[in-house]
Amino acid sequence: MSKKPPGKKIIAQNRKARFDFFIEEVFEAGIVLCGSEVKSLRAGNANITDAFADEQAGEIFLRNVYIAEYKGANQFNHYPKQPRKLLLHKAEIAKFFGKLKVKGYTIVPLSIYFNEKNTVKVELGIAKGKKQYDKRATEKEKDWKRNKERLLKG
Repeated sequence: MSKKPPGKKIIAQNRKARFDFFIEEVFEAGIVLCGSEVKSLRAGNANITDAFADEQAGEIFLRNVYIAEYKGANQFNHYPKQPRKLLLHKAEIAKFFGKLKVKGYTIVPLSIYFNEKNTVKVELGIAKGKKQYDKRATEKEKDWKRNKERLLKG
């Protein structure tokens, strides 16, 4: 687990993504949100475990992200699982499109956080799916590291 940089308040993490995918590149992107969504994120009500990003009409959208409804918004509330547009440069979008066309690649959100300027950012990873034997090897390696630490300390 890496240490978080100063000024970065993590709202939600996708811990399963690093187990299920090989993360090749990591990008930071802005996200288009309405007011009630930001209020709900400040309360920490988000889940990105099953989320993914895909392209639609030349833009990248984040799908299946759950941001709970904010109780104080009443009739101006948002739909919890609506697609959310990601804010990226054209070169980054072109890179994403190129990788998405290759079989087995997907864009996975790794975390949602507030940066030092208090804006909501999404950490995206270009990922390739792991096979079952890769997952077993990862688990075996993790267990070996844990046992090695125990032996060295004890």
